[in-house]
Amino acid sequence: MPVVTPAIVLAAGASSRMGRPKALLAAGGRTFIRRILDTLRDADLSDAVVVVRPDAGEVIREISSARFGRAIVNTDPTRGQLSSLVTGLDAIDGPRAAAVLVTLVDVPLVEAATVRALLTRASHSVAPIVRATYRGRHGHPVIFKRELFDALRRADPEIGAKAVFRAHAIEDVDVDDPGVVQDVDTPDDYHRVIDGSRAP
Repeated sequence: MPVVTPAIVLAAGASSRMGRPKALLAAGGRTFIRRILDTLRDADLSDAVVVVRPDAGEVIREISSARFGRAIVNTDPTRGQLSSLVTGLDAIDGPRAAAVLVTLVDVPLVEAATVRALLTRASHSVAPIVRATYRGRHGHPVIFKRELFDALRRADPEIGAKAVFRAHAIEDVDVDDPGVVQDVDTPDDYHRVIDGSRAP
């Protein structure tokens, strides 16, 4: 039975600093979530789940229109980002899942080549965590191998996945892709990152 690495896209935040759902912001003629799902599909991932809020009907419709990936609802996103990660993990976990690739809806400009490079490195690395970096700055996506699935589920929600990062070896993969560190949280971020991006 061939093993796979499905993806989890975390998109259940309140977008309070942005003032509107980040998943639906535009980047080069596509929404953030559509662009991310297109990238994951183009990188040949077999499956992706997008963890959303209970009131995210418009985002869910956008996910459906992408024809790749599926929406999973975090029924109580106020528990924090780790709760969304675990919600996604429970949705993708199965006997074929050797690892999971995690990324954020806030980071829409990652290239498919970057995702492929991470997947390739993870298949050879002994480290249980493989993380994208750009000029030494760490970002997303991050790959967690199966051996850490239970550690993520047991992690303290107040600390989140940081405790898992601190306790395990990480292999950083430096890529020529500034998108891995271009995080969009505020309107100023949006104009700086998207207006100045090379997003097609």
